[in-house]
Amino acid sequence: MTPTLLLAGLALALTPMPPHAPHAASGALQGTFESRSGSAVTGTAHMSPVAPAPGPHGGHATPSVHVTIRIEGASPGDHAVHVHEKGDCSAPDASSAGGHFNPAGAPHGDHGSAQKHPGDFGNLRVGADGKGELTLDVGSITLDSGPVGVLGRAVIVHEKADDFGQPTGNAGGRQACAVLSIAP
Repeated sequence: MTPTLLLAGLALALTPMPPHAPHAASGALQGTFESRSGSAVTGTAHMSPVAPAPGPHGGHATPSVHVTIRIEGASPGDHAVHVHEKGDCSAPDASSAGGHFNPAGAPHGDHGSAQKHPGDFGNLRVGADGKGELTLDVGSITLDSGPVGVLGRAVIVHEKADDFGQPTGNAGGRQACAVLSIAP
């Protein structure tokens, strides 16, 4: 082996690799809702990757995340669901979870809006039995700790429906909080 080739190989081996954001080994995240603000709301959050379908004319589509939120013990009607900036549910009113996860400073909006926070999931409908489920595919988040990653962040179920007003949808108190972690 020539000294030049050896030095080139050594230089390549010593070149720092770019850091990679931690990601879910199973490809999925989960969280368990804990009651907050004196409510009886409990449940689960689950997020998993959706394989992107080919885009128009053979182009690549943006990957998305399949979100399933299931709750029980809630009052009948619509309840807003949002990802919040901190993965901390320790406060009795879940204020420790911080504000809405909004790294780009976008206006608040409905899940289907072009302008929205990445974790604006809209409203979950709860029946007379106190149970509800929200399922949707979201292209604005990732399952890691990157710039729009939700790993380690909290999902909040609110007291009222999101009216999509500014700045956070007027959804009332935080009835349940779940921190997203890597699913087994």
